[in-house]
Amino acid sequence: MVETGLEAYRFSISWSRLIPNGIGPVNPKALEFYNNLINELISNGIQPHVTLHNFDFPQALEDEYGGWISRKIIRDFTNYADVCFREFGDRVSYWITINEPNVFSLGGYDQGNGPPHHCSPPFCINKSKRGNSTSEPYLALHHILLAHSSAVRLYRTKYKEKQNGFVGISVYSLGIFPNTTTEKDILAAQRTRDFFIGWIMEPLLLGDYPTSMKKIVGARIPTFTNCESKLVKGSYDFIGLIHYTNTNITDNSVLLENDLRDFSADMAVFMHGPDLFTNAEYPVEPWGLIEELNHFKLNYGNPPIFIYENGQRTASNASLQDVSRLNYLQGYIGATLDALRNGSNLKGYIAWSFIDLFELLDGYDSSFGLYYVDQNDPELKRYPKLSAKWYSWFLKGGSSSVEAIELEKDPSHVSIGHFFD
Repeated sequence: MVETGLEAYRFSISWSRLIPNGIGPVNPKALEFYNNLINELISNGIQPHVTLHNFDFPQALEDEYGGWISRKIIRDFTNYADVCFREFGDRVSYWITINEPNVFSLGGYDQGNGPPHHCSPPFCINKSKRGNSTSEPYLALHHILLAHSSAVRLYRTKYKEKQNGFVGISVYSLGIFPNTTTEKDILAAQRTRDFFIGWIMEPLLLGDYPTSMKKIVGARIPTFTNCESKLVKGSYDFIGLIHYTNTNITDNSVLLENDLRDFSADMAVFMHGPDLFTNAEYPVEPWGLIEELNHFKLNYGNPPIFIYENGQRTASNASLQDVSRLNYLQGYIGATLDALRNGSNLKGYIAWSFIDLFELLDGYDSSFGLYYVDQNDPELKRYPKLSAKWYSWFLKGGSSSVEAIELEKDPSHVSIGHFFD
């Protein structure tokens, strides 16, 4: 990281690692691990940005009360956040409570293709014997917002004055565009944004869900009490934006005639875009990021934003000469600069990802890293890709041309062992 020139690094603390049973004793080895990591970052001038919940949480809480579908998790998450603020807050200034709760709730409680794999027929992508796809996504995200706001209130009342840190939440976003200029598709694109982005942002900004969602979902979407609404409203110091690609929207409102509906049927659209479940490369379409940042500026009060994930996907056995990733980064960093010049309240950009790692959707089949990790090497040796050379060059104020950088060695198409083989 020092060689590359990073000024900041985002990582997640695992609740399951720090407090294995969800509540009760703290694991001293986990405390030591995270303290060592944070101290090493600080000593090298790298600012830590820490996420408290990134798709995993203690199995004990899932077994005891169903995890995020129970209000009990609000108390337990707040206590977990308290431990993190207390133990690490003297060195960590930027906290993200929950990573992309829109994707977590949809994958984990509707389609069942993400942890904790809740779903109900006919909406399951993966087989599951538990869950209710018609209501649980809304219930889980409702409790996430309440847990998030509870943790923010805790930080502001107990730690803010001494630690002077900031607490936010991250949102997965797509560049959302109508597929045609018809009124139906234009309205469908707005409905998609309400369901996908407004689902989180409007409660944070206004204290309630979008009107379109409440009208369509009805009694299946929980309501905030007056006290809860006041707690959620304004409960952020910044927003973390997760953005990779765009989608074109076609109206499919005929689905609203169905009596049995899940989140996707409630949204009632066709989404035309890259398949999230392959290792195919994303198209370089940075105007979608500009559009989303402009939407946050105009409709959500122009909050301080850190772009926390943005990067190109390739197959895990691709060449170190990852020109497509370099071109992607050039395009999207350029778009970030354009949005900044246009008045967006951008505070930082962190590329996804620094090294190849275990991806949520397909394990080791795809790669986002600037550095290649040789899984066949017992030492897991790292090799810089072309994108790492360019990114370092860029961060240090050098030329941004592809031709300016050459790799000394390119073990192209080295096969890496797949996690599920």
